Amino acid sequence: EVQLVQSGGGLVQPGGSLRLSCAASGFTFSSFAMSWVRQAPGKGLEWVSGVLSEGGTTNYAASVKDRFTISRDNAKNTLYLQMNSLKLEDTAVYYCVKLSAAGGSYYPGSWGQGTQVTVSS
Repeated sequence: EVQLVQSGGGLVQPGGSLRLSCAASGFTFSSFAMSWVRQAPGKGLEWVSGVLSEGGTTNYAASVKDRFTISRDNAKNTLYLQMNSLKLEDTAVYYCVKLSAAGGSYYPGSWGQGTQVTVSS
C-alpha cells in the first residue's frame, strides 16, 4: 500500500542542478521522517539527507552539505531534494526512503523505485 514514486533524475553537467521529487501515498506522510539514500556504481548505500516529519529539522552527509537541500511539502505528500553545484562523484541512483523511529534513531521502512542522477561533462 505504501507508494513512493520518484521523479526528476537525469543527466547534468558538473556544477549544474537537479531537483528530485518523491510522491508519497498509502500512509500519513506528515507523521514520518524521510530521507534520501544513494548508491554509486559498484558501491554500497550512502545516506545523503534526512528531514523530520514537520520539515523543520534537517541533516546532511558531509559530502553534500551546503550543496543539497532536503525539503517536504506535507500538504502535497511530496519530498524533495534540491541538488546544486553537482560533482562527478554525485553520480548515483537516488532513493527516497520512509523512516521509522526506534531507540533515538531511525531505520528504513519503505523505499522508492530509485532514480538515476548522472553528472558528466
